[in-house]
Amino acid sequence: MAECGRKALSLLEAARSRYESLQISDDVFGESGDDSSENPFYSTSGDSNSDNYASESNGDEIRGAEIESGASGAPPGSGSNTQADEEGWSDALRDITVPPYTEPCGPTQRMPATATAMDFFQLFVPDNAIQNMVTQTNMYAKKYQERFGRDEGWHPVTAAEMKAFLGFMTSTSVQRCESVLSIWSGGFFSNKSIAPKMSQARFERILKYFHIVAFRSSQGSQGLYKIQPFLDSLQQAFSCSFRPSQTQVLHEPLIDEDPVFITTCTERELRKRKKRKFSLWVRQCTATGFICQVYVHLKEALGPDGLDKLKNRPQLHSLVAKQLCQNLVGQNAIIFTGPSITSLALFQEFEKQEIYCCGLLSTRKSDCTGLPQSMLANPEVPQRRGQSRIMMRGNMSLISWYNKGNFRFLTNAYSPGMQGVIIKRKSGEIPCPLAVEAFAAHLSYICKYDDKYSRYFVFHKPNKTWQQVFWLTISIAINNAYILYKMSDAYHVKRYSRAQFGERLVRELLGLDDCSPTQ
Repeated sequence: MAECGRKALSLLEAARSRYESLQISDDVFGESGDDSSENPFYSTSGDSNSDNYASESNGDEIRGAEIESGASGAPPGSGSNTQADEEGWSDALRDITVPPYTEPCGPTQRMPATATAMDFFQLFVPDNAIQNMVTQTNMYAKKYQERFGRDEGWHPVTAAEMKAFLGFMTSTSVQRCESVLSIWSGGFFSNKSIAPKMSQARFERILKYFHIVAFRSSQGSQGLYKIQPFLDSLQQAFSCSFRPSQTQVLHEPLIDEDPVFITTCTERELRKRKKRKFSLWVRQCTATGFICQVYVHLKEALGPDGLDKLKNRPQLHSLVAKQLCQNLVGQNAIIFTGPSITSLALFQEFEKQEIYCCGLLSTRKSDCTGLPQSMLANPEVPQRRGQSRIMMRGNMSLISWYNKGNFRFLTNAYSPGMQGVIIKRKSGEIPCPLAVEAFAAHLSYICKYDDKYSRYFVFHKPNKTWQQVFWLTISIAINNAYILYKMSDAYHVKRYSRAQFGERLVRELLGLDDCSPTQ
């Protein structure tokens, strides 16, 4: 028994050495200041679902890989000429080498040990962005009252009030109150420590007139014009504040309500909340969880990029991937993708730009054009767990790996002959190609980020799309600020959990003297 434990430990250490880049922020998920002893690479819990990447309801999550057991019919894009599909693919394997990644990883500036939560937040939402909100809100209030009549209770908002307004909204990400207005109520979600900073009537008036862009311009009349300047500045701030590791992932983060809330809301409220008119995609560093870039796609509105005209979902997702990776050209980055993005044509195009990929395939959700039909069909002979078959075409490897179902991967980032291992607490070690181990390792890290950090999204749910996007991106900015805090000298002075960091930020936005977090 002890020998088995030592063997498992040595395998874990070998995996850690192979993915040394993942050690930048091993404790990024910890709620305490102590270092996390849990291995961030593998899901080792007894109820782990890494044996089966269950399909999500929207089909687009990175974890939503459909197990193709007993599927019939040719996959999309596979064509009818099997011999033509097999052309260029061979069972003869050879090693490939990805050029070294020379970009340094981590924060671009060193924050002092005395830096506050507000200092990290303002790396992404500086004073000039808040002042712009003040200006545009006052302009919109003036225009609104000229059209609909004077509001006797309104007076122009100030920068201090706007920070307090943001603070009240941010508090919903920590307290998880059913409505931001609950702060002033006498119920369970009331918050008497911050409520006196602003009256409920004043807050509601600021909320009524709040704007990022008050007037429609002739050049920005489409889509998210009311928030586009803020999104552009936020993207720039993400790029300037942090350099990601070589390994990154493209996916849709968890942005919906807390599951506990979903079980308590009415059927009508649930139907209403499911009608989100946009999808949010991100490019995320798999070493730290830092979200490097955000892309918002409107599902119905006419956009300047023409994505709304595309009815072919793989083609749509391919263009989203290109938008998210446009800053990675020539950097030798490795991108992990889910079934909706993975395709041979996209990976070949990325390879020409010195971007390398490893993606999970689904014969139902992926564009399988150019892939051999023999690798996409399920074998008639029962397979052993951990058994795999690999074919190559140029530097591209197509892997079929069995683990309680057939999983298929497409990659040009890992040599097909290199072996890895998936470690399960109940099942022990499952052999696999290195590309499969890499995918499981990096994606389990991102899934862990989603599970933990999605609970800290601003809970306010406005009706207007641009406001929904604004509060989601503010939540992402706060999560990114916390990740930078965890990698700074300030963390070694006072080790705040994510909840404590959020509470401190709220109090600093409100300008309260006592900024110590609730233990």
